[in-house]
Amino acid sequence: MSPTQAKEHHGAAPPPVPRLLGVPGSPERTRPDGSGDRVPSDPAGATSPVESWDAPQVDADVSAAVGCVLDAVLTERVARAHAVDEQFATDLAARVADFTRAGGKRTRSQLLWWSLRACGDDGATAVAALRVGAALELLQTCALVHDDVMDGALLRRGRPALHADLRIRYAGSSPAGRAGRFGDAAGILAGDLALAWADDLIAETDLPAPAVRPVRRLWSDMRTEMVAGQYLDVHGQATTAQALPRALHTACLKSALYSVARPLALGAALAGSDDATMRALDAAGRCVGMAFQLRDDLDDVFGDPHRTGKSGGADIREGKPTYLTALARARAAAAGDDRALAVLERSLGDTGLTDAGLAEVREVLDATGARAVVETKIGRLVARGLRHFDGAPLEPGAGGRLRELLRRAAEGAPDSTPAPDLTARESGR
Repeated sequence: MSPTQAKEHHGAAPPPVPRLLGVPGSPERTRPDGSGDRVPSDPAGATSPVESWDAPQVDADVSAAVGCVLDAVLTERVARAHAVDEQFATDLAARVADFTRAGGKRTRSQLLWWSLRACGDDGATAVAALRVGAALELLQTCALVHDDVMDGALLRRGRPALHADLRIRYAGSSPAGRAGRFGDAAGILAGDLALAWADDLIAETDLPAPAVRPVRRLWSDMRTEMVAGQYLDVHGQATTAQALPRALHTACLKSALYSVARPLALGAALAGSDDATMRALDAAGRCVGMAFQLRDDLDDVFGDPHRTGKSGGADIREGKPTYLTALARARAAAAGDDRALAVLERSLGDTGLTDAGLAEVREVLDATGARAVVETKIGRLVARGLRHFDGAPLEPGAGGRLRELLRRAAEGAPDSTPAPDLTARESGR
């Protein structure tokens, strides 16, 4: 909720977000929430980048609060990068910082915050929670930058993808053919840098003693799950594996856990929740996270690009082994529908697939009933997830906010970032 929305909702503007700690005489920057407030930078890299956080202030605009923490952390990291090497800092560190600041809805850090609050935390661990939320945003940068390299995507959020931007930057000064390889390599390194900064942020955060082991274990598991899910995704593209259980398992590892279940668990762990609450939130997060991914698969093919912020059919052109296409293939085979099988066979992985070709795929997904089955599955997953959620002993007010966040995530609510040029997700190879 933006400060303007909060004012309309509550009848009064929320109090300002607390100022960041700074070094005397250090330059000031504008707060990322657009308020015009000036905040001192912190090139020394204080372990706790805020003086104090009043929980209701963060409640009014979680995204802005996380943005303040990110701004301080990224300013300090880029300054340290300049001390290492100017070229590295300008080309890579600054781009990683800019990409992360641009952000999106910051859904993961919002889920973490409202999980913390719903589990009864009154703001005592707010600084730690916002820092862990900022680390999640850096981890998201790593995932997106690496994903763009692996998919050969030229644009992200309507702008050149990070690796493509560097490819363009050096196209005129590199021998023929080397700029592309350089851009890909630089993209991998940029994702690695974002991951390193995320890990540093977790390591440097003063966690409550009871939360140290569970938070660090969750963070470790989440990173491994992300890599496993991404590997299974590219493995499926390379081998055209289409088994339905495998498609669901890949979606769970690649997206459901990382996007929903783990942020919920991190917030609950920071709040010191008991095992029963942790289990209920984990079950809810897995169900809603899977619904989130299945909705994303549908939106890729059927969604309005101006609403989703992505051009249509990227998953089809890249040959991603989604549950939607695996289901269509299985149902076509069971019905002996050779035409539908032929359309899927020639279209999946065709980077040059035309709009007419994509329309054929849409028709097959409808005719086989795959689209309707996935829609039904999403509804059942959301209902099951919310039943698990409703069984957890949560604070009513914050619990209601968290429940709404989960519901909206599963429904594929539009991103707040502008939709890109609709030619964005073309192949870069």
